[in-house]
Amino acid sequence: MAEVSFPSQVLRGCGIDVHLKVVVATIKGEGIRKETRSFDTFTSSLTELKEWLLQNGITHVAMESTGVYWKPVYRILEDAIPNVWIVNARHIKNVPGHKTDKMDSEWICKLLLAGLLKPSYIPPKEQRQLRDLTRYRNKLIQHVASEKNRIMRILEDCNIKLSSVVSNTSGTTATKLIDWLCEGKFITLQDVESIYPFIGICYPDVSNGGYAIRM
Repeated sequence: MAEVSFPSQVLRGCGIDVHLKVVVATIKGEGIRKETRSFDTFTSSLTELKEWLLQNGITHVAMESTGVYWKPVYRILEDAIPNVWIVNARHIKNVPGHKTDKMDSEWICKLLLAGLLKPSYIPPKEQRQLRDLTRYRNKLIQHVASEKNRIMRILEDCNIKLSSVVSNTSGTTATKLIDWLCEGKFITLQDVESIYPFIGICYPDVSNGGYAIRM
């Protein structure tokens, strides 16, 4: 099969094929010989990859957006290489016969040098960190809400009508009452008054003869 050649738009580039345990990198360009190397995905190995690229004057790096495997590689290279591109895998059309990681990295490198790849938008580091923090905060909020609902379902299963007599089932009064119920304590009116002295209307039979209040 005849080799496909393209006019060069990038002087020196690197194509990287990223996997869980290994990355395969091919460099090519003006003034350097074509070379392919494999690196582990540990930080020390990825640092060796970065130093190798810097030694050869690589200005552009392209890799597929394969799961989350590209993220550690991107973090290591983004501050050292001027242009690190993450490319949608669907945009890389592999030619027949490219069945190895080495050939994949060579093909990515060839497309990069020819200017046929379009980088995906990657937010700046600070924005990514804020986004991750915000997403984690939302997950925690959802988890807390789920746990509150689970506690209320358990109380309802036990015929403890706490949600019917307090407006806020996660407030100070309700939380203290739940703690006492978990300890097996029989709740009296005096117990309720000790939590919230400004009592409105007392409702009996919250827990087999105990009391609760409407806030």
